[in-house]
Amino acid sequence: MTLPSVTPSEIRTALLLREEIALLDVRHEAAFATGHPLFAANMAADRIGLEAEARLPRKDAPIVLYDDGEGLVAVAADRLKASGYTNVRQLDGGLQGWKQAGYELFQDVNSYAKAFGELVEHRRHTPSLAAEEVGALIAEGANIQILDVRRFDEYATMNIPGSISVPGAELVLRAGRAAPDPGTTIIVNCAGRTRSIIGTQSLINAGVTNRVRALRNGTIGWTLAKQTLDHGSSKRGEIGAIAGGEANARDVAYRAGVRHIGAAEMAGLRAQTGRTLYLFDVRSEEEFTAGHLAGFRHYPGGQLVQEIDMAAPVRGARIILTDNLRVRADMTASWLAQMGWEVYVLEGRYDGKLEIGPPLVIPKPDPSHRYRRPYEGTDVKESAMQAYLDWEYGLVEQLRRDGTHGFFVI
Repeated sequence: MTLPSVTPSEIRTALLLREEIALLDVRHEAAFATGHPLFAANMAADRIGLEAEARLPRKDAPIVLYDDGEGLVAVAADRLKASGYTNVRQLDGGLQGWKQAGYELFQDVNSYAKAFGELVEHRRHTPSLAAEEVGALIAEGANIQILDVRRFDEYATMNIPGSISVPGAELVLRAGRAAPDPGTTIIVNCAGRTRSIIGTQSLINAGVTNRVRALRNGTIGWTLAKQTLDHGSSKRGEIGAIAGGEANARDVAYRAGVRHIGAAEMAGLRAQTGRTLYLFDVRSEEEFTAGHLAGFRHYPGGQLVQEIDMAAPVRGARIILTDNLRVRADMTASWLAQMGWEVYVLEGRYDGKLEIGPPLVIPKPDPSHRYRRPYEGTDVKESAMQAYLDWEYGLVEQLRRDGTHGFFVI
């Protein structure tokens, strides 16, 4: 049976109207990273059995598949249908059809989150310091505290000397303990640009009294500036919110349009089976494993903002976040809402029965199929790092040309 098709123009209309749609690139990740529509999500045809259940929770959600002429769409469609998915179509003309329609192709992975980060810096003029400036502050023993907002494993692989691991959504919750002196300058770093921009702006949005700056271009900029990195560090930031952190985080979420709900409202959303609903627990893995609400998938808040296309490929779906301390959920939700998601924060619920056990782990793709990020590891060529930064700097203009994003910045 021939798979029904949908035109690039119809996809664009659905995105502009914020209708639910999962536009899936069924090539391997390395090929996906060479160019794809802004809101496309990668799900390689040979990984559908591993990923679909977690990433596509509603079996009748509208799914549109495409490749670049490799013949993968039919295979992917068969596998989705075998898994019970009932609303599967293909993009008319595939990737070339999208391109021939005059629409933008975005490179890399997590592209729309990275583009959003660039838009935040562009709109809010998020302050930053160059690697040379931060290196000089370290050398002179200045009153600074460097907070690394990447995953802990990334931090342990390589980090700015003297830095502490405080993954993104934990910043407002832990920066008060990491930098209790209001005279301390907080410097936020990631591997490149996005997470440090979002982290720095999170602290500013939440009203931290300290001077806050992003490390411009992260560990990539640090490496290109010939500065030395440490390896094997294990310093973790402890809980200690910034002054007024909980109330301020709630206000930030409110300003972004986030809604707070209780058990009854969540049950009402779950009962609406005609809409896709994602449930994410944005706490640490250790907290999740010790006890979590049934039905919620673990996804640390900072990574969720960075990897939202991987976590929630159905654009236009609803999202509910949970966090027993609420600060992380509020800050994460504030960013997702600005990225155009209908997002809710669940109040309370941790005084009842909790499930115990580790989070779901989706096996990683074969290394030969995976896109090698220019900010991963310690053996990346400097030319690749610089090309990556140049690409990021051009994303705001590419968003303007594309015209489908619907982002706003508070």
